[in-house]
Amino acid sequence: MTTSIAAEELPETRKREQRGWYWYDFANSGFQTTVITVFLGPYLTTLAEKAAGGEEGFVGFLGFDFRAKAYFSAIVTISVVLQIVVMPVAGALADHTGRKKELLALFAYLGAAATLGFYFVAGDAYVLGGVLFIVANVAFGAAMVVYNSFLPQISRPDERDAVSSRGWGFGYLGGFLLLAVNLFLYEGSGIDQGLAVRISLASAGLWWAVFTVIPLLRLRNRRVATHDGTPFRAVGGSFRQLGRTIADLRRYPRSLLFLLAYLIYNDGVQTVISFSATYADQELGLGKSVQITAILMVQLVAFCGALLLGWLASRFGTKRTVLVSLVVWTAVVAVAYFLQKGAAIQFYAIAFLIAIVLGGTQALSRSLYSLVIPAGKEAEYFSLFEISDKGSAFLGSLTLTLALQLTDSYRLAILSLVIFFVIGFALLTLVNLPRAIREAGNEVPARV
Repeated sequence: MTTSIAAEELPETRKREQRGWYWYDFANSGFQTTVITVFLGPYLTTLAEKAAGGEEGFVGFLGFDFRAKAYFSAIVTISVVLQIVVMPVAGALADHTGRKKELLALFAYLGAAATLGFYFVAGDAYVLGGVLFIVANVAFGAAMVVYNSFLPQISRPDERDAVSSRGWGFGYLGGFLLLAVNLFLYEGSGIDQGLAVRISLASAGLWWAVFTVIPLLRLRNRRVATHDGTPFRAVGGSFRQLGRTIADLRRYPRSLLFLLAYLIYNDGVQTVISFSATYADQELGLGKSVQITAILMVQLVAFCGALLLGWLASRFGTKRTVLVSLVVWTAVVAVAYFLQKGAAIQFYAIAFLIAIVLGGTQALSRSLYSLVIPAGKEAEYFSLFEISDKGSAFLGSLTLTLALQLTDSYRLAILSLVIFFVIGFALLTLVNLPRAIREAGNEVPARV
């Protein structure tokens, strides 16, 4: 159990850690934007289609045959299945050992190294690209588990929405800056486009590695109960602790209901993010410049949107603000079905609406979740939260893969995601958040 919590620490100490904590969002957002959202999906799909002899062909990967156009969503699904296994163990290990900084460094630099390896993915190396993405995405998720678990330790309950929103907003700023450089590289440098894509992908790994140094210098490990320090016993103890935590969820039924709601609606959010570039490229016939400039706009608007929704939450309540954002998400996905081929203005309009609610939906959900989990088990509980956070999520990517396999229609695939926002909205309305916060032993903020 932790012996030093945010409420007991000096304000200047908390602020210093908070400022350092923001930088990890800045560091890893290049992977989210440059790799997942813009370049990797269309690039690997193109390599797979060439290897298959056309977009209607099939390619092999790890003993399975996938339709070439479904290859990227398939490897996303595989990576998230592995995240489901790895992230809870990473969270339990972080809480059991108390070495959160060291684990953050381990996973962040493993992911950064795999991302740098995308430079070598060319020709018929779609399998290498798939393997590197799986390693990078699993490490990305595990690092986020540890990173998010710092939030309850560096902020009081009444600071939570603002701190989480600032971190997410700062991340969008980082994603914008790197993507702006990559847009120039792709469009204006005169470099071969295939090489420009590989350099852009690798640059996200370098960006991730360099800026991770700042939070590692600012964040502090907290004391935990004494455990056997040997690696094997620490891992074994972490597995046992994870089992106890999962069994303990029955004591927090309202926290569990919130987590279920989040897992469902955030599956939709993450799948829309990861699929948007592929949808624009394969279905709408929009060029890479349109895709990248739309994502650049999203990064800037989402920076403001995260702060705006944080402000709205302070005025009208966090839960109500998230529910309104889910209504907007439902409308966006429904309208996306009707977008016309080659209609760049329509695509920009949809991207603008996504940007307004994107950061706020996730940042406010993160701060709400931090209130409904017990102290001392932050990383373990955030591992369950992170299963459906950044990258892409299992149910959404699986739904896309099945829709493409069965219907061969990108439009029906994107429309199928409406169900995630409808069900998530319904479940969230049922959560009694003040009671959930009290049951977890935490202070209820003035507005929630």
